Amino acid sequence: MAEEEPVGLSYASAGVSIDAGNRLVDLIKPLAKATARSGCDAALGGFGGLFDLKAAGYKDPILVMGTDGVGTKLKIAQECGIHDTVGQDLVAMCVNDILANGAEPLAYLDYFACGKLDVDAARQVVAGIAAGCSIAGCALLGGETAEMPSFYASGEYDLAGFAVGAVERDALLPQATIEAGDVVIGVASSGVHSNGFSLVRRVVSDQGLPYDGPCPFAEGKTLGCALLAPTKIYCKAVLPVLRDGRAKAFAHITGGGLLENIPRVLSPDVLVHLDAGSWDVPAVFSWLASCGRIAPREMARTFNCGLGAVLIASPGAADSVLRDLQAAKHTAWCVGHVKTRGENTEQVTIDAIDRLVQPLATVSPVVRSTAGKRVAVLISGSGTNLQAIIDDLAKPCNTYAHIVLVMSNKDGVFGLERAKKACIPTQVISHKAYKERTLYDEKLHEALVAANADIVLLAGFMRILSEEFVKKWSGRMLNIHPSLLPSFRGHNAHEQVLAAGVRLTGCTVHFVEPEVDAGGIIVQKAVPVGAGDTLDVLQDRVKTVEHYAYPEALKLLATGKVQRADNGRVVFS
Repeated sequence: MAEEEPVGLSYASAGVSIDAGNRLVDLIKPLAKATARSGCDAALGGFGGLFDLKAAGYKDPILVMGTDGVGTKLKIAQECGIHDTVGQDLVAMCVNDILANGAEPLAYLDYFACGKLDVDAARQVVAGIAAGCSIAGCALLGGETAEMPSFYASGEYDLAGFAVGAVERDALLPQATIEAGDVVIGVASSGVHSNGFSLVRRVVSDQGLPYDGPCPFAEGKTLGCALLAPTKIYCKAVLPVLRDGRAKAFAHITGGGLLENIPRVLSPDVLVHLDAGSWDVPAVFSWLASCGRIAPREMARTFNCGLGAVLIASPGAADSVLRDLQAAKHTAWCVGHVKTRGENTEQVTIDAIDRLVQPLATVSPVVRSTAGKRVAVLISGSGTNLQAIIDDLAKPCNTYAHIVLVMSNKDGVFGLERAKKACIPTQVISHKAYKERTLYDEKLHEALVAANADIVLLAGFMRILSEEFVKKWSGRMLNIHPSLLPSFRGHNAHEQVLAAGVRLTGCTVHFVEPEVDAGGIIVQKAVPVGAGDTLDVLQDRVKTVEHYAYPEALKLLATGKVQRADNGRVVFS
């Protein structure tokens, strides 16, 4: 009997999965494609990415390039299992930098490195990168995914990014005309942004706080979620005032804080004098300074302290610059002035610098918002739509509703962890403990009544509810379906869409009726169906718009702008 030949080694046996890499590429192609702009179609797959400067309208351009990473903020994202925000951080760190030369970001490349490729986590990261590119107005031309076994620990990954921008030669910044008397305008940050996280993590560690516990400086959030607030991208708001010459300089406040970054746009003969009492210092900085006993000057040379960017304008242009920034939905203030610099004088001085380390007692207490309608969410799985609703209701302006209970028919699902991280009460009622569906539904109803719920949202709840239950919550219960109803009802909507060969699908938020997927329609969002779409790619594209549709529908119902009439029709007011 012949001996079997020994099986040879493969790349997979060495720890690198080509198949996983290909699956990731299939998932992210539509994300990149959505960032296409004039000069570039953002198609992935080639050896290099192309950009046509002439098609983008440039006549005598200077190319400006920037590269950066996210740093140890990634450690928090990985520990929390939240991967969809750091991509925006990565883009922001590069595109905000090249704004300092007056450059419009045109194209972006990313590098994702890991020990073992987690396709879902990587897709979330790239989705964040694509979202950041859309905010910045640049095309995601491509990137590199490196799976390196034994180089990174399990669950770890690192990111780097590279932005290419352009500016007309006669519009390069900073201008040489900055002089004493010019006005310094500060633009608000979203928090820590992406610098100083080694110090942030040291403070958290010294305090013995878990990232999934309540945040000590932000209402209704976990510490991890609050610290992972993505870096603001300033391009679209700032470029108009840079191009028309009203702003003489733009400084991105990154590593080195206020003291190290503002001098990068100044000539040696001038300085900037800031008044720390002229802008709002976010509570996170007060908390860090208090818990870490960080000196005011150390705060100012490490963190942005509430100013993500600084612009310099003449006194005559300052008011219009400020108005335009505020009209673009950015909070901004006049925060100081340019002065003549004396010998041996620092280039940034700060009045009221102790305000950067104000006592922790001034920070808002940790109280989850209880404003508006009381909402209960029913889930059976990972809870991505639940997370979208949690995030939307966490915005300070959204006081129309709050979640009082997240309930699941299955224990251990990730959606319950999402709720716990947001300090939302959870409850598991297993359907397996009830022989009849009506008995199970009665138990659900009792729990909802005990929670004083006003509105019930089905977010991936994989149970068909009885007619009696539905009638009890008529006009107060919503569901979301992954198609443009009334087309493609049922649990396999994406398969139906692909089989039918249609070129448009989407999602629908509707009132729940006893007949499945038949309730009155409140919100619909459409997405294209690509000729080569796989089930996973289509599902991911639809899921993206679901995360906007469901919060929008909830707001309409909670504010009384939509109602279900007695005849089942939807009435908008």
